[in-house]
Amino acid sequence: MNWSQLLSLKRFGDTQIRPRKDQDETRLGFEVDYDRIIFSDSFRSLQDKTQVVPLSKTDFVHTRLTHSLEVSVVARSLGRKVGEQVLKNHPELVEQGFTMNDFGAIVATAALAHDIGNPPFGHSGEKAIGEYFKHGNGQQYEAHLTKKQWQDFVDFEGNANGFRILTESKSGMEGGLRLSYATLGTFIKYPKESLPKKPTSHVSDKKYGIFQSEVSCFEDIALELGLASASKGENSSYHRHPLAYLVEAADDICYTIIDFEDGINLGLIEEDFALEYLIKLVKDSIDTKKYYQLQFKKDRLSYLRALAIGNLINEAVNVFLKQENDILKGEYPHSLLDKCTYEAQINDIIKISVEKIYKSREVIEKELVGYNVIAKLLDVFLTASNRNFEHSLTNYDKLVINLLPESLQEPKESHYLRILTICGFVASLTDGYALELYKKLNG
Repeated sequence: MNWSQLLSLKRFGDTQIRPRKDQDETRLGFEVDYDRIIFSDSFRSLQDKTQVVPLSKTDFVHTRLTHSLEVSVVARSLGRKVGEQVLKNHPELVEQGFTMNDFGAIVATAALAHDIGNPPFGHSGEKAIGEYFKHGNGQQYEAHLTKKQWQDFVDFEGNANGFRILTESKSGMEGGLRLSYATLGTFIKYPKESLPKKPTSHVSDKKYGIFQSEVSCFEDIALELGLASASKGENSSYHRHPLAYLVEAADDICYTIIDFEDGINLGLIEEDFALEYLIKLVKDSIDTKKYYQLQFKKDRLSYLRALAIGNLINEAVNVFLKQENDILKGEYPHSLLDKCTYEAQINDIIKISVEKIYKSREVIEKELVGYNVIAKLLDVFLTASNRNFEHSLTNYDKLVINLLPESLQEPKESHYLRILTICGFVASLTDGYALELYKKLNG
């Protein structure tokens, strides 16, 4: 892989190259990508989607929206720092007009969208959709689908749904949001289909990032960017865009530190205990005099959080630059923080977060609600959608169809696309609206 190709400004439908030097510096192509995501309906819905605690009534717990904005800020710093050094190592990029801010804009935009395809109720929402097809009423559809299409549903993946949202063509909107290929490539954390499942221990094979409906679009982007092929046989699989490592690192940094902070604010983790773990992460950079001058624990926590994020940004940048050649070859199999100096401290914090936050009674109880809500919504809307296609709608089904957005009311021709459309609709709902719709459907 080479940087000149990886930084492509091409958009869906382009017939000519977009040279970097010809870009309008007041509204750069990569920054246009950021704007298009900010103004999209799918991004706005993240304001009422779970990050850690579903349906939280407090005002300080992060939602997917605040999490995405914070990840984007961290990602911008990572991109700029890496870009500054990459430009020194590859002076031909400077001649082509690229700047370190281009790297920052690409990574920040991909990070902004990294959770855009996630269903309501956090990661349990993804599992709930999968469970509906694996063990629920959705089992009836397996006979109508190929193995890969079926795997798309039993392992429903928010990353693949996000790629679909960004690229799906609609009437009058060919190519979806028409983002630059560099941004789309950076967004794809797992550049493979749902099968084969985890073919290697490489970090990019951990999950999948492409539904069957987007394989041809994905192939076009991979070809334009010159992504290194990782496929064997007929499977569509590539090595990651190098900047995808930075998006992953930004997400890892934020959920490690900020989910931990949420746990403290919710009273799920004792403050003194938590501060002790954060201090271990920043012991080499902390100004102890300044720290002890802070009167309130909340301020001390904020200070430690800022230091910790700064340290982890620098660590991720150092690992990326050290491994740049292997990353460009597709031969670096770890996430950037997996083998970093602070690996032990990060693992300690994550372990506490799992025990005290992710497995807390409050979270588990609300996740159980999510399972019931999602199963009911899928059942009602899939039944109506299929009957609509078969021209056998009941009066109840007709009312259900009218609850769908107008663009989704016309049924797709294939079972796969009808199911995917309804899964996409349910995944688009906010936690609050999904719960409200569930209550109304239950009378």
